[in-house]
Amino acid sequence: MKILNFGSLNIDYTYQVDHFVRAGETLSSSSLQVFSGGKGLNQSIALSKAGAQVWHAGAVGASDGDFLIEELLKAGVSTEHIAHKDGQTGHAIIQKDPQGQNCILLYGGANQQISREDADRVLAGFGAGDFLILQNEISEIGYIMEQAHRRGMKIVLNPSPMDEKIGTYPLETVDYFLLNEVEASDLCGLEAGTEPERLMEALRAHFPKASILLTLGGDGSVYWDGETLYRQGIVKVPVVDTTAAGDTFTGYFIGGLQRGEDARTALSHAARAAAIAVSRPGAAPSIPERAEVEAQELG
Repeated sequence: MKILNFGSLNIDYTYQVDHFVRAGETLSSSSLQVFSGGKGLNQSIALSKAGAQVWHAGAVGASDGDFLIEELLKAGVSTEHIAHKDGQTGHAIIQKDPQGQNCILLYGGANQQISREDADRVLAGFGAGDFLILQNEISEIGYIMEQAHRRGMKIVLNPSPMDEKIGTYPLETVDYFLLNEVEASDLCGLEAGTEPERLMEALRAHFPKASILLTLGGDGSVYWDGETLYRQGIVKVPVVDTTAAGDTFTGYFIGGLQRGEDARTALSHAARAAAIAVSRPGAAPSIPERAEVEAQELG
């Protein structure tokens, strides 16, 4: 059973600020750090560090993204399905405040140049029972989902960033939804701030064939596999940078399932891994190795 992550590759420009910039405001930052990033790249690194065998598919610019490929290779991710496109690699402008919270502006770049021909070429190497992990930061996601479903792959969707394109995708083909409260509300057409119990009920009604992992910030997460509901608390640590917390959680959860862990064990490892990630600066560089996760006692 293989894992294909068809996802974004970004260069993260992280600015330390006193507060997030407001409309009409010019704000000075106290520092700038440049990291490898993108939800796709972060999740592939988390999957690999969780012990899964993962192939990353995507695209970088012709001249500025090779260090992202090197970062994936260093983490043990297979990169033969990453293409070079004309123009720039996708990038993110990240504001980080003193509490470690972030505000992110994305530019798609090469991530938005994925073609159907690219998709067909990549998917030819995967088949029934293999996992396909998708976010919402590359082009042709709907087509990729359709073709993967025809091949019998298990489709995992993290609908982030949430936008109007999500509703055009064949969501009935999704086997696993991994999403937060805001994304769940938008996906089900509910108001922001809807109670988690109602969100889960709505998700189960909309997608009765899918397993659902709903993350709840400081309240942990809830997972429904079609038969059993599992709850997982957070591990409390001093927060330095939350940028890759969700991607780390995703990678360790799906990576755990691929390794044969039951949902409860995978959730526990995912919570511990995310806690370690938020205690460190950066996105991909903050993701811990499995040995470190297993050595941490659950708080």
